Amino acid sequence: MAKGGFRGGMPGGMGNLMAQAQKMQRQLEEAQNEIKLMRITGTAGGEQVKLTLGGDHVIYGLEISPEVIDPEDPELLADLVMAAYNQANEQLEAVTEEKMGKVTGGVKMPF
Repeated sequence: MAKGGFRGGMPGGMGNLMAQAQKMQRQLEEAQNEIKLMRITGTAGGEQVKLTLGGDHVIYGLEISPEVIDPEDPELLADLVMAAYNQANEQLEAVTEEKMGKVTGGVKMPF
């Protein structure tokens, strides 16, 4: 049999590769769990609207200053809430990409 050949188990390199893959999977799961627990705040209208977004994309808080509640202009309030959400979501995506990139070495993975 050739040197380093298959002897009833995994070839040396394959066993190491499997161990690395399992380690990476654990690290990915840990990073995903950390992200789910995160809370990020987005603001709009000079911080008159504050929205707290979780890493699971659930809204956990919404603060609205009475000054921006105008019965004559409900679209303004809707726009401010959407802007605050979008800001928080962009921050969340950036943090997610950073944390996952540390585990994957920058390789894009479908999550």
